[in-house]
Amino acid sequence: MEMFRKLFTFDEARQIIHQHFKPKPLGVEEITLLGACNRVLAEDITATLDIPPFNRSTVDGYAVKAEDTFGADENNPARLKLRGTVNVGEPTKTAVTCGTTVEIVTGAPIPEGADAVVMAEYAERKDNDLYVYNAVAKDENIMKAGADIKKGEKVLKTGQLLSSREIGVLAALGMAKAKFYRIPHVAVLSTGAEITEPGRKLPPGKIYDINAYSLSAAVLESGGKPVYLGVFPDDMTELQKALKQALASADMVITSGGVSVGPKDVMPKALDSLGKPGVIVCGIAIKPGKPTTVALINKKLVFSLPGHPTSALLVFHLLARPIIERMAEIKAKKNLRVKAFVAMRMFPAKGRRTFIMVRLKRDKSNRLIAEPVPTGLSGAITTLAKADGFVEIAENQQYIDVNEQIEVHLFNR
Repeated sequence: MEMFRKLFTFDEARQIIHQHFKPKPLGVEEITLLGACNRVLAEDITATLDIPPFNRSTVDGYAVKAEDTFGADENNPARLKLRGTVNVGEPTKTAVTCGTTVEIVTGAPIPEGADAVVMAEYAERKDNDLYVYNAVAKDENIMKAGADIKKGEKVLKTGQLLSSREIGVLAALGMAKAKFYRIPHVAVLSTGAEITEPGRKLPPGKIYDINAYSLSAAVLESGGKPVYLGVFPDDMTELQKALKQALASADMVITSGGVSVGPKDVMPKALDSLGKPGVIVCGIAIKPGKPTTVALINKKLVFSLPGHPTSALLVFHLLARPIIERMAEIKAKKNLRVKAFVAMRMFPAKGRRTFIMVRLKRDKSNRLIAEPVPTGLSGAITTLAKADGFVEIAENQQYIDVNEQIEVHLFNR
């Protein structure tokens, strides 16, 4: 097939991908709470018991009938008979009757007959007598059963991304495991004779593989699980073998390198040889990221991104990330956007949707200013490391002028 004969616009490319592939959750699995952090819940959780399950004391002190303390003060203390102690985790053995009290610690169940707790600071023990110097109202210093969570209450919903707080709720309800959406596995591989894996000695003329690591991290940030397969040469047979392995081991494949128009850029042809429909997008009218190629093989998407690290990571965020999030059933969150003023005139590439990396700072008037990050030479990874976000310039726009207010898409929320 003739590659790059027709460059799709950015909107056309997204539309074609959507026509061929409708992302959806990959199924449900039951896992324990220890593995549930940052997982998406696949069921509604309804409380099967009250939390707390009993009336409990919120202070160290003495369980009483509130009416026995009415009128008590430092000059006229209420005198009560002490009838034992209630500790945490113990059932109450002694009931409180008129004129009696039971010592209690924070978190212990309120004994039968008591309806308030006097703080220890406001009482004084003398043998088996307790002198109360401060009156309490009914229910004072008591947390009622179900005050936190009521039995039958829906506490968590399908689609919630669980953090430590929600996992604490599940544990409070006595649940050891729950149902979650399966995490999409994304195979990541790099191509190119010049690429060497980090950790090895760097031979002359070679560079370390940046993309496999930045893209694997981006997959994690998107709710997926990266499956790193390594570095492969720009050889048709080797690439076909690697891509077959990638497709067999994952739900999506991300490659970088080998998609430009040089003699070594064989990725589009390798993809097109593996199954129908094969390559569906081969070149997009965007800058950076023009040589981006997308294929659909055995109902699985393959994103072949440029070798330039900044281009690869940007195109991943624009095209692959929303699909991985949908497969992981992570609620589509629009990237955080802020308004800022342009520090210097920005020009798009003619006829291409242009994305310019910017960093944000405040000027003397405390206005948010967007300043383009120098892109440097091909392969510069520091461009993205220095950028807070990017500005999008439409194909038909001539330029963005100094002091014009624009919208910046932030990389981090």
